Amino acid sequence: MGCLALNASFEPLTIVPARRAIRLVIDQKAEILEVDRGRVYRSERHELPCPTVIRLVRYIHVPRSFRRQVTNTFLFARDDYRCQYCGRHRHELRGRQFLTRDHIVPLSRGGDNSWKNVVTCCSPCNNKKGHHLVSEVGFRVLSMPKEPNYVTLVWAVRKVTSVQARYIQMFYGDEALRALTGHPAPEL
Repeated sequence: MGCLALNASFEPLTIVPARRAIRLVIDQKAEILEVDRGRVYRSERHELPCPTVIRLVRYIHVPRSFRRQVTNTFLFARDDYRCQYCGRHRHELRGRQFLTRDHIVPLSRGGDNSWKNVVTCCSPCNNKKGHHLVSEVGFRVLSMPKEPNYVTLVWAVRKVTSVQARYIQMFYGDEALRALTGHPAPEL
Protein backbone atom coordinates (compact mmCIF):
# COMPACT_ATOMS: atom_id res chain seq x y z
CA MET A 1 0.00 0.00 0.00
CA GLY A 2 1.30 3.44 -0.87
CA CYS A 3 1.43 6.62 1.15
CA LEU A 4 -0.47 9.76 0.17
CA ALA A 5 1.95 12.70 -0.05
CA LEU A 6 0.45 16.14 0.59
CA ASN A 7 2.01 19.48 -0.21
CA ALA A 8 2.61 21.87 2.69
CA SER A 9 -0.76 23.41 1.76
CA PHE A 10 -2.42 19.97 2.21
CA GLU A 11 -2.90 19.64 -1.55
CA PRO A 12 -2.72 15.95 -2.48
CA LEU A 13 0.34 15.46 -4.71
CA THR A 14 0.84 11.75 -5.33
CA ILE A 15 1.09 8.28 -3.86
CA VAL A 16 4.64 7.31 -2.90
CA PRO A 17 6.00 3.98 -1.67
CA ALA A 18 6.05 3.73 2.14
CA ARG A 19 9.85 3.46 2.17
CA ARG A 20 10.15 6.75 0.23
CA ALA A 21 7.75 8.38 2.70
CA ILE A 22 9.84 7.20 5.63
CA ARG A 23 12.99 8.56 3.97
CA LEU A 24 11.30 11.96 3.61
CA VAL A 25 10.30 11.89 7.30
CA ILE A 26 13.79 10.85 8.47
CA ASP A 27 15.31 13.62 6.33
CA GLN A 28 12.83 16.04 7.99
CA LYS A 29 11.34 16.94 4.62
CA ALA A 30 7.91 15.63 5.63
CA GLU A 31 5.81 14.94 8.71
CA ILE A 32 3.55 11.95 9.31
CA LEU A 33 -0.18 12.71 9.54
CA GLU A 34 -1.68 9.20 9.45
CA VAL A 35 -0.16 5.78 10.11
CA ASP A 36 -0.93 2.09 9.70
CA ARG A 37 -0.51 0.96 13.30
CA GLY A 38 -0.21 -2.67 12.21
CA ARG A 39 3.07 -2.05 10.34
CA VAL A 40 6.33 -0.70 11.74
CA TYR A 41 9.65 0.05 10.04
CA ARG A 42 12.76 -0.45 12.16
CA SER A 43 16.37 0.47 11.70
CA GLU A 44 19.35 0.53 14.02
CA ARG A 45 18.36 3.96 15.39
CA HIS A 46 14.71 4.44 14.43
CA GLU A 47 11.35 2.79 14.79
CA LEU A 48 8.60 4.41 12.75
CA PRO A 49 5.02 3.34 12.15
CA CYS A 50 4.19 2.84 8.48
CA PRO A 51 2.90 6.19 7.18
CA THR A 52 -0.27 6.28 5.08
CA VAL A 53 -0.40 10.10 4.79
CA ILE A 54 2.52 12.53 4.98
CA ARG A 55 2.75 16.29 4.49
CA LEU A 56 5.78 18.01 3.03
CA VAL A 57 7.34 20.60 5.32
CA ARG A 58 8.08 23.04 2.47
CA TYR A 59 5.64 23.98 -0.27
CA ILE A 60 6.43 22.54 -3.71
CA HIS A 61 5.14 24.49 -6.73
CA VAL A 62 3.24 22.17 -9.08
CA PRO A 63 2.71 23.60 -12.58
CA ARG A 64 -0.82 23.06 -13.89
CA SER A 65 -0.47 24.78 -17.25
CA PHE A 66 0.74 21.77 -19.22
CA ARG A 67 -1.76 19.44 -20.89
CA ARG A 68 -1.66 15.78 -19.99
CA GLN A 69 -0.82 13.41 -22.81
CA VAL A 70 -3.32 10.72 -23.64
CA THR A 71 -2.11 7.41 -22.23
CA ASN A 72 -4.11 4.18 -22.20
CA THR A 73 -3.99 4.13 -18.40
CA PHE A 74 -5.66 7.54 -18.11
CA LEU A 75 -7.92 6.95 -21.12
CA PHE A 76 -9.33 3.70 -19.71
CA ALA A 77 -9.81 5.32 -16.29
CA ARG A 78 -11.60 8.31 -17.89
CA ASP A 79 -14.01 5.93 -19.66
CA ASP A 80 -14.47 3.79 -16.52
CA TYR A 81 -12.80 0.77 -18.19
CA ARG A 82 -15.85 0.39 -20.46
CA CYS A 83 -16.03 0.06 -24.26
CA GLN A 84 -17.59 3.27 -25.54
CA TYR A 85 -19.36 1.43 -28.40
CA CYS A 86 -20.87 -1.75 -26.89
CA GLY A 87 -20.72 -0.75 -23.22
CA ARG A 88 -18.94 -3.87 -21.98
CA HIS A 89 -16.73 -3.44 -18.92
CA ARG A 90 -13.22 -4.91 -18.90
CA HIS A 91 -14.44 -7.63 -16.50
CA GLU A 92 -16.99 -8.76 -19.11
CA LEU A 93 -14.37 -9.40 -21.80
CA ARG A 94 -13.39 -13.02 -22.44
CA GLY A 95 -10.31 -14.90 -23.53
CA ARG A 96 -8.22 -12.84 -25.92
CA GLN A 97 -10.52 -9.82 -25.77
CA PHE A 98 -9.09 -6.71 -24.16
CA LEU A 99 -9.45 -2.92 -24.04
CA THR A 100 -7.84 -0.80 -26.73
CA ARG A 101 -7.67 2.82 -27.80
CA ASP A 102 -9.86 3.78 -30.76
CA HIS A 103 -9.76 6.97 -32.77
CA ILE A 104 -13.23 8.29 -33.58
CA VAL A 105 -11.75 9.89 -36.69
CA PRO A 106 -9.02 7.40 -37.68
CA LEU A 107 -5.44 8.62 -38.02
CA SER A 108 -5.56 7.53 -41.67
CA ARG A 109 -8.37 10.04 -42.21
CA GLY A 110 -6.76 13.00 -40.50
CA GLY A 111 -7.67 12.24 -36.88
CA ASP A 112 -5.30 12.89 -34.02
CA ASN A 113 -4.43 11.56 -30.56
CA SER A 114 -6.30 14.28 -28.67
CA TRP A 115 -8.60 13.57 -25.73
CA LYS A 116 -11.61 14.52 -27.88
CA ASN A 117 -10.80 11.99 -30.60
CA VAL A 118 -9.96 8.83 -28.62
CA VAL A 119 -12.18 6.45 -26.68
CA THR A 120 -11.81 3.16 -24.86
CA CYS A 121 -12.88 0.29 -27.10
CA CYS A 122 -12.95 -3.49 -26.71
CA SER A 123 -10.87 -5.41 -29.24
CA PRO A 124 -13.90 -6.92 -31.09
CA CYS A 125 -15.45 -3.47 -31.63
CA ASN A 126 -12.08 -2.00 -32.63
CA ASN A 127 -11.54 -4.78 -35.18
CA LYS A 128 -15.03 -4.26 -36.60
CA LYS A 129 -14.60 -0.48 -36.85
CA GLY A 130 -11.10 -0.66 -38.34
CA HIS A 131 -10.23 2.52 -40.25
CA HIS A 132 -13.88 3.52 -40.77
CA LEU A 133 -15.82 6.38 -39.22
CA VAL A 134 -18.24 5.54 -36.40
CA SER A 135 -21.29 6.22 -38.60
CA GLU A 136 -20.00 3.98 -41.40
CA VAL A 137 -20.18 0.85 -39.21
CA GLY A 138 -23.38 1.76 -37.38
CA PHE A 139 -21.73 2.48 -34.03
CA ARG A 140 -22.49 5.35 -31.70
CA VAL A 141 -20.27 6.68 -28.94
CA LEU A 142 -21.85 6.15 -25.51
CA SER A 143 -20.37 9.34 -24.04
CA MET A 144 -18.66 12.06 -26.02
CA PRO A 145 -14.97 12.17 -25.15
CA LYS A 146 -13.45 15.21 -23.48
CA GLU A 147 -10.26 16.02 -21.65
CA PRO A 148 -10.67 15.06 -17.97
CA ASN A 149 -9.91 17.61 -15.30
CA TYR A 150 -6.59 17.46 -13.50
CA VAL A 151 -7.92 15.91 -10.28
CA THR A 152 -9.73 13.09 -12.05
CA LEU A 153 -6.79 12.44 -14.34
CA VAL A 154 -4.28 12.14 -11.52
CA TRP A 155 -6.34 10.29 -8.93
CA ALA A 156 -8.60 8.04 -11.00
CA VAL A 157 -5.88 5.45 -11.55
CA ARG A 158 -4.62 5.39 -7.98
CA LYS A 159 -5.94 3.20 -5.21
CA VAL A 160 -6.57 5.25 -2.08
CA THR A 161 -7.70 4.14 1.36
CA SER A 162 -10.66 5.75 3.10
CA VAL A 163 -8.23 7.72 5.32
CA GLN A 164 -6.37 9.02 2.26
CA ALA A 165 -9.69 9.80 0.54
CA ARG A 166 -10.57 12.14 3.43
CA TYR A 167 -7.55 14.30 2.62
CA ILE A 168 -8.42 14.40 -1.09
CA GLN A 169 -11.98 15.35 -0.16
CA MET A 170 -10.74 18.00 2.29
CA PHE A 171 -8.73 19.76 -0.42
CA TYR A 172 -10.86 19.20 -3.55
CA GLY A 173 -14.34 18.80 -2.06
CA ASP A 174 -17.14 16.24 -2.18
CA GLU A 175 -17.76 16.55 -5.92
CA ALA A 176 -14.19 15.59 -6.84
CA LEU A 177 -14.26 12.62 -4.51
CA ARG A 178 -17.57 11.40 -5.97
CA ALA A 179 -16.10 11.69 -9.47
CA LEU A 180 -13.15 9.53 -8.45
CA THR A 181 -14.95 6.88 -6.44
CA GLY A 182 -18.41 6.89 -7.95
CA HIS A 183 -19.80 6.85 -4.41
CA PRO A 184 -21.10 9.48 -1.99
CA ALA A 185 -18.41 11.20 0.02
CA PRO A 186 -17.60 9.64 3.41
CA GLU A 187 -18.51 11.50 6.58
CA LEU A 188 -15.64 13.41 8.18
